[in-house]
Amino acid sequence: MRRWSVTLVTSWASKIGVLGFIMKKILAILLAAGALAAAEKPKLVLAIAVDQFRYDYLLRFRSEYKEGLASLLTRGAVFTNARYEHFPTVTAIGHSTLLTGATPSISGIVGNDWFDRETGKVVTSVSDAATSLLGGSGTGASPRKLLVSTLGDELKMSNGNQSRVIGISLKDRSAILPAGHMADGAYWFDGKTGNFISSTFYFKELPAWARDFNAARPADRYKGAVWMNRKYPDAGEKLYGALPDSPYGNELIEAFAESAIRGEQLGSRGVTDVLTVSFSSNDYVGHALGPDAPEVREMSILTDRVIGKLFQFLDARLGMKNVVVVMTADHGVSPVPEVNQARRMPGGRMPPGIVKETVQAALARKYGAGNWIANPDEHSLYLNVDLIREKKLDRVAVDQAAAEAALTIPHVFRAYTREQLMNGFAMEDQVGRRVMNGFYIRRSADIFVMLEPYWMFTAHGTTHGTTFSYDSHVPVIFMGPGIKAGRFHEPIAVNDIAPTLATLFGVETPSGSVGRVLAEIFAAE
Repeated sequence: MRRWSVTLVTSWASKIGVLGFIMKKILAILLAAGALAAAEKPKLVLAIAVDQFRYDYLLRFRSEYKEGLASLLTRGAVFTNARYEHFPTVTAIGHSTLLTGATPSISGIVGNDWFDRETGKVVTSVSDAATSLLGGSGTGASPRKLLVSTLGDELKMSNGNQSRVIGISLKDRSAILPAGHMADGAYWFDGKTGNFISSTFYFKELPAWARDFNAARPADRYKGAVWMNRKYPDAGEKLYGALPDSPYGNELIEAFAESAIRGEQLGSRGVTDVLTVSFSSNDYVGHALGPDAPEVREMSILTDRVIGKLFQFLDARLGMKNVVVVMTADHGVSPVPEVNQARRMPGGRMPPGIVKETVQAALARKYGAGNWIANPDEHSLYLNVDLIREKKLDRVAVDQAAAEAALTIPHVFRAYTREQLMNGFAMEDQVGRRVMNGFYIRRSADIFVMLEPYWMFTAHGTTHGTTFSYDSHVPVIFMGPGIKAGRFHEPIAVNDIAPTLATLFGVETPSGSVGRVLAEIFAAE
C-alpha cells in the first residue's frame, strides 16, 4: 500500500508542472528520511570543535592534510560558506550554538562572561557557586546558565536516559556547553595540577577511569619538550600552564577522549552516544601570533594528525562506518594589525580604555558627576542603573547619549543601545541582524560597540568577536552513515548543525534551535 501511494502521488504531481517538481522533492526527502530511520542507528555522534579555526585554513594548508582533516574533506559533506549569525563571535557562544542550534538571544549565553546586575559581579558562562571542582580546587561549573536543550539532552530524553553524553576540552565552557544539562560528564584541563577535572554538578567524585588517567601524569611526559624553537618548562605548574599554548594540549585532549570512550563504553551499548571534543590549543597559539604565523600553519597540520589519531582509535573500536562526525570551529580570528598594515590593509589597535573614558566624560558633562559605567568590557558597556534612577533620568535617553558618545571615537563602526535591540530597530543588514541575535535582555549590556573591520581593542597579538567574515566564516563538515559526501556552496549557519543531527537521529529538535535541516546531505538508500 505504501509503494502504491507514493507511485500514485508522484504520477499525479508530475502532470501539473511546478507542483509536480515540488512534490517530487518532498517525496525524495521523505524517502531519504525513511531510509535513515529504518537503518541501524549510528553508535556514536562525535562533535568536534577546533577553537579558532578559520574556514580558509582548510584551503591554505590542504596539501599538508593527510589524516583526520583529509578524511573529512574527502569523505564528508563540506559546507564552504558556513557562518555564525550572532555577535560577539567568542568561544562560549560558538560552543553553545554547536548542538543547540540557538542564538544567544534564546540560549542566554551572551559571552564568555558578562556583568551580573543582581550580584554586581562578572560571572562566566558556566560558573556555578553551588558546585565544587573535582580534581582541582575552587568554585565549580555547570550548564545551568544555558537556557535551552542540546542534541545530547534530546537523545537522552527520547530513550529514557540510555544514551551517554560526554564533553571534553581544555576549557570548562567548551566542555560543558555542547554536552548540555543531562550530560554524564564534562571534563577540562587544570593548568595548576595537570589534571583533567570536572564538577560536582555531574557526580560526587571523578569516575575511576578519569582518576586513573590523571594518576598516570600524562602531562609530565612533555617536560622540557621543544616546539617551534620554544622549550617548555621541566615540571610543575609552569609546565601545566604552558601546555595549552602548544600542540601538546590537543594531544592531551585526544588521549583523554580515548580514555573516556573506553571508560564510558561509548558506542558499545546498543544506543547512540554523544562525545563532544573541543581542541583548544589552536586558540591559544592563534591569539598570541595571528593567522599568518608559521606556528598556526604547523598547529593546523598537527590538528589534522590528532583528529586522525582519534579516528583510527574509533575505527578500531567501533568502526568509523558506525560514527557520525560533525566538525566545525567556534569562531575565526583577525589578522594581527601590524601584519595588515604592512600589507596596506586597514586595521589597528584602539587606545586602552578609550570607550569607557569617552562615554564617562560625555555623560558627566550632560548629566553631572558620577560613576556612569558599572562595568566596561571592550565592546560592551553596562551603565549604572542606580545612578540613572537616583537622578530621575530617562534610561532610554542616557543609553542613547552613551551610544552617540561612543560613535565620536575614530574607528568605531557602530554603537547599539539595548532599546534598539529590544525593539528590533538595529540597521537592517547582516551586521544588525547578528547583533540582535546576540542580545538577551536579562544579561546583555546597555551599549554594544563595534569597530571597523580589522580594528581591535586588544593590545597584543590578535583577537576575534566581530560579525565580519574573518571571525564568522568557519568549517562545517558532516561525515558518516547516512551522509552524502560532496561540496555544498549555498550559505548556511552553524545553527543548522543541531536540527540536522536531530532529524538524522529521529529525535526532537533542540528547544532553542533556529536553524534549518540540511536535507541536501542525506543519502537515500
